[in-house]
Amino acid sequence: MKEQQIFSLYKKFIIPCYKQYPLVMAKGKGVNVWSLKGKKYLDFFPGWAVSGLGHCSPKVVAAIREQSKILLHVSNNYYNKLQGKLAEKLSRFSFGGKCFFCNSGAEANEAAIKLARLYGKKEQRYQIISMKNSFHGRTLATLTLTGQKKVKEGFSPLPEGFKIVPFNNLKAIQNAITKKTVAIFLEPIQGEGGINIAKKDYLLSLRRLCDKRKILLVFDEVQTGMGRTGRFFCYQNFGVLPDVITLAKTLGGGFPIAALIAKKEIADLMLPGTHASTFGGSPLACSAALAVLKTIEKEHLLENTKKMGKYLLKKLEDLKKKYPFIKEIRGLGLMLGVELKIPCQEIVEKALKNGLLINCTQKNVLRIMPPLIVTKKEIDKAIDILDKSLKSL
Repeated sequence: MKEQQIFSLYKKFIIPCYKQYPLVMAKGKGVNVWSLKGKKYLDFFPGWAVSGLGHCSPKVVAAIREQSKILLHVSNNYYNKLQGKLAEKLSRFSFGGKCFFCNSGAEANEAAIKLARLYGKKEQRYQIISMKNSFHGRTLATLTLTGQKKVKEGFSPLPEGFKIVPFNNLKAIQNAITKKTVAIFLEPIQGEGGINIAKKDYLLSLRRLCDKRKILLVFDEVQTGMGRTGRFFCYQNFGVLPDVITLAKTLGGGFPIAALIAKKEIADLMLPGTHASTFGGSPLACSAALAVLKTIEKEHLLENTKKMGKYLLKKLEDLKKKYPFIKEIRGLGLMLGVELKIPCQEIVEKALKNGLLINCTQKNVLRIMPPLIVTKKEIDKAIDILDKSLKSL
């Protein structure tokens, strides 16, 4: 099938809720993808970090292939050994909590919202505080939780019980807390918000405040989790233990799966009938996620993420010295942002033409998040392409 035929099918039969480039992707391997026309691209923003181990990671592909011969799906009314095994591993790698499995980051965050309200039910506490420029999903509750007006336009009236305050501002949170407050919800690094990193003292203060007021501290690690920052979970970089974390994206290595992990004393509030996910934690999805965890461990990808993250950061800092319209480079591990003094969409489009896939967020921040398997050679190539794209402005 030719490109124009595919474009025609989309125009006729696909609801146009995505902004798309006139490009059809045909296959992928590692850090690279190829278009239908055979052009090769270096992917430094693989599906918003979904393909965190690169495209078609061998162990993930093998696990899906083998499990597909045995059992694809089984109702959560029955036990599933792979789901139990995955939950045990995630619990061990985090803070010893219990897991709920679903299919997307938005679903995991919905589950966290419901869990928080169950936690506050006796005292009739239900309000949740979240951060300006945050992003937590596009379901009605998670877009209300999100601290960006653009995702809420056209969907009023929105659910009640949410307050949004400036990020990294402890006083703003203290002023926002009422007797109805049950949880504080944030990303340790705001991805869609522009790669804004939480300050360690701020998170430590939040933990103390939550302990004092019996408020849940919930970390959205949908994008930061699963090794993206050089630790299995981003919160481990700060020495702060949340009560609940949410995961998705890299967790399945390209296959849809998400999770909520909650401290055991909180998790057991979710009794039968309070929440569910038809496809959540299927044998096929869990086999993929287990392969992701095994790959991260066996191939020492946390160490590679730290090493390559520092190398990429240095290369980006070199570009900053060369181009005065680069304002700031920030990030952690392989989650980096290049803030510009000018809009960045044109740069993303030029990079695309030159064979590099990156992202523009908040109009002037280049978001660069290569797979955890990236090498120095691939980083050098990406920097050369980015340099060329910046130079052409």
